[in-house]
Amino acid sequence: MPFLIINIGFFGFWILLNSGVFGHDLIIDKYPFSFLTTTVSIEAIILSTFVIMSQRREAKLAEARTELDYHSDLKAEVDVRTIVSILERLAAKQGVNVADLLSDMTRTEHDTIDKAVRDEAANQ
Repeated sequence: MPFLIINIGFFGFWILLNSGVFGHDLIIDKYPFSFLTTTVSIEAIILSTFVIMSQRREAKLAEARTELDYHSDLKAEVDVRTIVSILERLAAKQGVNVADLLSDMTRTEHDTIDKAVRDEAANQ
């Protein structure tokens, strides 16, 4: 906000100064304000460079957060699969049939997903 106030004050002073409000002897940039236009253009170039650098830094942080989320989700998936496996073994020991409770996913699909998750976890 201070940047905006400083710019408005500077541009207002520049326009008043070069409009002859403080005297015609002080005019350094006549009405189309060519020098002011050039100055504003250079300021826009510099500010856009800062904005782009800031966005690039934010994108890198977001990418790191996404990668961290992915790995934590992967670890959670491994834990869930382990718990399901333990529960299935406990149910089998107790003689409880859990086949109707399992999803429509076949055992080979479970095994394929388990292998992929464990391989990815091992590569960390």
